[in-house]
Amino acid sequence: MNAFVQRLAAAVHARGEPWIRDVVPALGGLALHFDPGFEGVISDVAAELVERCLKEGLPTEEHVGRDVEVPVCYDPVFAPDLAEVAAKTGLSPQEVVARHVAGEYRVLMMGFAPGHAYMGGLDAKLAVSRRGEPRAVVPTGSVAIANEQTVIYPYAIAGGWNIIGRTPLVVFDAKREQPSLFAAGDRVRFRAVSGAEFEGFGR
Repeated sequence: MNAFVQRLAAAVHARGEPWIRDVVPALGGLALHFDPGFEGVISDVAAELVERCLKEGLPTEEHVGRDVEVPVCYDPVFAPDLAEVAAKTGLSPQEVVARHVAGEYRVLMMGFAPGHAYMGGLDAKLAVSRRGEPRAVVPTGSVAIANEQTVIYPYAIAGGWNIIGRTPLVVFDAKREQPSLFAAGDRVRFRAVSGAEFEGFGR
């Protein structure tokens, strides 16, 4: 379902209708933010637009989103929940990391906070539940997993997912032309880096 939503969102966005302010794909639905000054029955116009996109054909999954590589340090100092995840899954910490790095993830939707991407495609063996007690503050760039998804906390906020690493990338910066590193539909891969590489990143 989400793949279909992403394809439909791309088709709607490509049409560049002047009355559309934003196209926002979610896990199983699509929101169209429209110009409040638009004159007409918005529900009818939106339905006609979707019907035209479906009739003309949607782009394939390969043509939706970008490829993004994310360096991650999985050292214990950045991964306070890695040992617990390993214990719950019956894997070693090294195996948890190997499985996390081996996957290709798709940004299913943006939500919860600006720049916060929900990524599907997590190895089923790593699908542990959220922490029993959320943290009041999760460090910026923390890479975490829960259920069948992985996320990166774009800045220091509260959260209850299992932290298994951290990226040195700036995931969200309101001053950039494109504030968020990710967009719905992007394909994401993680690359393990050492602590030294993490500290020297971007210098």
